Amino acid sequence: MAEDLLITGTTKEERYQSLLPQIKGLLEGESDLLANMGNVCAALKYGMDFFWVGFYFVKGDELVLGPFQGPVACTRIRKGKGVCGTSWQRNEVIIVEDVEKFPGHIACSSLSRSEIVLPLHDSQGAVKAVFDVDSSELASFDRNDELYLKQILSLLSF
Repeated sequence: MAEDLLITGTTKEERYQSLLPQIKGLLEGESDLLANMGNVCAALKYGMDFFWVGFYFVKGDELVLGPFQGPVACTRIRKGKGVCGTSWQRNEVIIVEDVEKFPGHIACSSLSRSEIVLPLHDSQGAVKAVFDVDSSELASFDRNDELYLKQILSLLSF
């Protein structure tokens, strides 16, 4: 089924616009957070042709790997370390055009070249997880990705 989600629109925005209702349909009627996170990862990995897509959960002073799609990943990341840990610490979206230039970047894969990380919050505003998307191309992410990924992530309930 995930292979059926590959979107062939001419622009990234068109692919997101086509994928968004499909993801809504996948999540409709399912209340299990992990199942929904897994489907979001698969839909984005195959629908947008991203290198790696996944979640990390806040557990104590670390992020712990959750549902993902792509090559094996770092299992634990300390707060303030790498792009994910920095996004958690700062409580902000981070877009990195070239991961080689990000101080303290954690290289789970040498094929990852650019990255976007978004913090996810509970109803009190505390960061409960981060969502990480990697590309094998430089400068793959911008504010449009942030906008569409936030829309997709808003479909998940923490």
